[in-house]
Amino acid sequence: MRRYDVVWVDAFTTEPLTGNACAVVTDARGLDDATMLAIARETNLSETSFVFAGDADADFSVRYWTPVSEIPMAGHPTIATTHALCEAGIVGRDRRAIRLRMPAGVIPVEIRAGTPVSYAMSQPPPAFLRTYPRAPLAAALGLADADLAPGFEPQTVSTGTPQLMVALAGRAALDRCAPDRAALFSGERDWFSVHVFCRGDGDVALVARHFADFGRLVEDPFTGSATGGMAGYCARYGFVEASSYAVAQGMHVHRPGRAHVDVGGTPPRDIGRITVAGAAVSVLRATLEI
Repeated sequence: MRRYDVVWVDAFTTEPLTGNACAVVTDARGLDDATMLAIARETNLSETSFVFAGDADADFSVRYWTPVSEIPMAGHPTIATTHALCEAGIVGRDRRAIRLRMPAGVIPVEIRAGTPVSYAMSQPPPAFLRTYPRAPLAAALGLADADLAPGFEPQTVSTGTPQLMVALAGRAALDRCAPDRAALFSGERDWFSVHVFCRGDGDVALVARHFADFGRLVEDPFTGSATGGMAGYCARYGFVEASSYAVAQGMHVHRPGRAHVDVGGTPPRDIGRITVAGAAVSVLRATLEI
């Protein structure tokens, strides 16, 4: 029987039971792929994080698993993992940054002191992949073509994980989204999941929803990797003119969360690394015995 410490963290929030939950195994040495997948199925969260020793270029190696498969990079597990390592004292109190190696590459994470502490992950410059016809995607989302933002084509964007970006005309369309998963996730595609968004108001520039195909999970509460891809899309096509702003997600599944985005480079053509920052809170600590 082996024992592993697990911390259940809500990311992109300061309020317990909101934001996006991630179970973090803070020392996963000895776990193989089959066991990590089984643990991810046991937690039944959108992602479970497993932390291993680092190397010359990274403080830690991390692997993120959905209940279906491993993914190369993800946002809220990165925030949750950094928070859990800091809170457990595995990362010293004086550290202001760490580097996490994941299949997509090495991701720097800044630890921003304050009340609350926030964690800012630096995502690679976005890659702009295939575009898709508007009408079939609108129908798969339970919408009409007119509900998509005029002049903006759906496109796969990746800052580590390829996700389909769909800009909507407004909040009413965002609220009405009712995806047909059979239609949305069937056929040939170059994306992992679907991110829909519209312009916000007040102190929030964008409001988003994220649809996935992780077994029983239909909608992800807050998706940090897709937030980076969305920021890249908005910078490339002028959907948002600012380069530093707040993003909200999760209200539609009663788990509101918020992130702050900073777009590097000189958009629209030369877009640099994209920083996605948010707070986190631990809600459960446990010992896994397997």
